[in-house]
Amino acid sequence: MKLQHVFACIALWPLSVFATHDPLEPQVAEYHVQYGSIGLGDARFVLNAPKDNTYFYEMTSKLSLLIVSDERDITSEFTREGDQLLPKTFEHKRTGTGSDFSEQIRFAKDLGKVFTIYKAKNKTLDYEGALYDSMMVQLQFRLDLSRGKQDLSYDMVKDNKFNDYTFRNLGEESVIVEGHKYQAVKLEVQRDTDKRRTVVWMAPDLGYLPVKFIHQKKGDSALQLTLTRAQFGSTTFSDDLAKTE
Repeated sequence: MKLQHVFACIALWPLSVFATHDPLEPQVAEYHVQYGSIGLGDARFVLNAPKDNTYFYEMTSKLSLLIVSDERDITSEFTREGDQLLPKTFEHKRTGTGSDFSEQIRFAKDLGKVFTIYKAKNKTLDYEGALYDSMMVQLQFRLDLSRGKQDLSYDMVKDNKFNDYTFRNLGEESVIVEGHKYQAVKLEVQRDTDKRRTVVWMAPDLGYLPVKFIHQKKGDSALQLTLTRAQFGSTTFSDDLAKTE
């Protein structure tokens, strides 16, 4: 699997452990990324407190394998109306081995249009129904899970086109991450083919924060992200983690 594909998966995926948190509380989550048994680096997701109902969700990552490197900076700006998130702008910058690229999206709901630039190619799409970018969709997903929503299907704008993602709930499952046990909700991306499989474990007590993510192509080693540190407000995940055992 190419390192560029690994990061594309991460972008689609970024505490007090005794209380259920709102998925939109200010938070920091850090993940270790590995491919098979090989460690590649780390990814960090940050959601800041809103200003005038405008939220900023950011992801930074640095991966490397021998002489191959990949660094990404992604920022999503959105607003909230009840339990519905509305995208405003999205920016993705990639540097490293091979070709650098960027992506910018502006969601102009008042005009009924989405203006997108990917790899220097412009496109205008119609804004119809609920739309998301590849970052803030993660937060909408978590909000929906916290409300007990069963239909987990999302229309996302990515790479100058619409992408539909639907998740199947596989029920609760205990999962061990970094030596610690969680009771998590296990979900899988629905696909028409068995050539790829994506599974994520999300912890309800952590505001449905993903604690483990696996993506695998048939015949390849698995790409895996595991939560190493998280924080809601002033309480860090690592501070209280031992108390959960």
